[in-house]
Amino acid sequence: MFFKLTVAVCLLAAVSCDVSHLRKPYQGDDSQVQILRQESDINPDGSYTYAYETENGISAQEQGHIVQINKDQVAKTAQGSFQYTSPEGQPISIQYVADENGYQPQGDLPTPPPVPAAIQKAIAYILAQKLQA
Repeated sequence: MFFKLTVAVCLLAAVSCDVSHLRKPYQGDDSQVQILRQESDINPDGSYTYAYETENGISAQEQGHIVQINKDQVAKTAQGSFQYTSPEGQPISIQYVADENGYQPQGDLPTPPPVPAAIQKAIAYILAQKLQA
């Protein structure tokens, strides 16, 4: 019984996760995308800036430098943003800071789809069986 349930759950998970055929393919040819703007500047003190923009709507910019954390420790810090259009046609815009506290994005962060209720129920059942054993 447990084996049949496990196989059924795996099959259901495989069927519900394969949604690749539902995505709209990108209509352009990425190998032929023109760069509209590209700038970069690297300084001897470790600071830098860069920016670029492509004709298919992708753009990014970042500034970074070295900061003194304490007398014995330095850290690299950066802040910037990037924009693009998702395969579903949704504009995505992210702003971020990356420093001694880690990468901290804000904006249109992509989120995975929710786990289907049937899968949640099957997992709960399996976990309950393990606790009883």
